[in-house]
Amino acid sequence: MILLIAKLKVHPFIAIMLISLVLGLVAGIPLVDKTLEDGTKVPGLATVIGTGFSGTFTSIGIVIILGALIGAILEKTGAALKLADMTIKLVGKNHPVLAMELMGWVVSIPVFCDSGFVILNPIRKALVKRTGASSVAMSMALSFGLYTAHVFIPPTPGPIAAASTIGVGDNLLLVMGIGALCSIFPLIAGYFYAQFIGKKVKANDEADLSDNKKSYEELVAEYGKLPAGWLALAPILLPIILMAAASILSMAKASGFASDLFQFLGKPIIALAVGTVFGVIQLVQAKKLKDFYNITNDTLKTVGPILFITAAGGVLGKVISSSDMVNYISAHATVLQAMGIFFPFLLSAILKTAQGSSTVALTTTAGIVAPLLPALGWTTPVQMTLCVMAIGAGAMVVSHANDSYFWVVTEFGGMTPQQGYKTQTVGTLIIGLAAAIEIFILSLIF
Repeated sequence: MILLIAKLKVHPFIAIMLISLVLGLVAGIPLVDKTLEDGTKVPGLATVIGTGFSGTFTSIGIVIILGALIGAILEKTGAALKLADMTIKLVGKNHPVLAMELMGWVVSIPVFCDSGFVILNPIRKALVKRTGASSVAMSMALSFGLYTAHVFIPPTPGPIAAASTIGVGDNLLLVMGIGALCSIFPLIAGYFYAQFIGKKVKANDEADLSDNKKSYEELVAEYGKLPAGWLALAPILLPIILMAAASILSMAKASGFASDLFQFLGKPIIALAVGTVFGVIQLVQAKKLKDFYNITNDTLKTVGPILFITAAGGVLGKVISSSDMVNYISAHATVLQAMGIFFPFLLSAILKTAQGSSTVALTTTAGIVAPLLPALGWTTPVQMTLCVMAIGAGAMVVSHANDSYFWVVTEFGGMTPQQGYKTQTVGTLIIGLAAAIEIFILSLIF
């Protein structure tokens, strides 16, 4: 799969589907459906592939679409900029590097890290001009903040897809909570590395003082008027509140119409739909409702490849679970158990480094690991969620020339590719390892 994607430039969807087909043939899955003498029905390879593909769409398709749609609306209305502004006020202008990192982390929860960097880059430049902070330090802090939320916290599509494949898709609140917790070490490591490398590397935009940087006020003027703080938060915060209420009522074994209503509203699909409604309210307030059709259309174009790659990962997982591989690994599970949480981390890191896409690394690794969880002893929701986090940490290691995000950061950050290797590539290795260490510590506790 790595050879096909990284070297032969075969699209990940085709590569994963092809590998699934070959693996099914090698593993001895029958070509057609069969019924054994004892009446047991054994699905054929075509049935296994179809079931794996459709099952992925059933569980997460709408969730991924709605999560991406919320992010696109926040970007269009200036709500993402408002969230960034709120973060700056919270941290203070005397700590621009920390403010930049936390700003990226908050904005990347609903918005893709690539888009988030483009959205926040004018603010980064304005802060560099105002505070005299290192442009490279600010670029790296922004990059690391965005990247951390991108791989750990739904409703970003990668973590949603991995969580659903692993089996905790209905516990998105737990995934979001542990994702936020697992962000601590990489954010700390990223902050100190950004400060360190900012003293060593100078970007082009630092030397070019004549660069016409937009002030914050000019940036706000482009949106007309930013939404109120509560309205900017609502599309993100309301789904969290609804999912939390549903979880509490479920644990309390509450019954009655009110309980049923809140548990219905707390389902990830419905909760994100409510968040989308408040996003539409933002569009109405900004007098941009006419853009909703194009926003939706562009979102579907963006998430389409992610959906199909995720479904292909589901096919691979289904083929693995239908083969005798699970029994073989169960018989030799002590080796993988000895690796513990580092097994999914290393597998994801290999895939990420080889082919470049964090989302592909997340979804594919989740598809491979999911059937093996019982054999590895990771069966509780918290353990399964930590497995998702380990996959996410691996999906950060490392961002280099085959990753589109590498080029976004280097180009918008005014750096050469060589400087990008010293900053973005080394930095993502450091924050990925920091995340893996934190997840390992948490796995010992939980």
